[in-house]
Amino acid sequence: MKVEKLAFMANQIAAFFEADPDREVALDGFSGHLRRFWDPRMRKELLAWVEAGGGESLNPLVREALSLRRSQILPEAPAAP
Repeated sequence: MKVEKLAFMANQIAAFFEADPDREVALDGFSGHLRRFWDPRMRKELLAWVEAGGGESLNPLVREALSLRRSQILPEAPAAP
């Protein structure tokens, strides 16, 4: 999927959660939504784009969640036994 489309969708989701006056609740809501409803490949692509210096068009809530809630958005795969 094109990263521009992912950014657009992330911004729409953030706009919904940004209405919550409690920033922590908004961050958790956004992060939880991505974890539950986005394919891991979509989450990885968005994170990689931001980490490579992209993300200027992202809502501040998106950038903050990607930074502060990274482990919730993209939990590491369990180690093989």
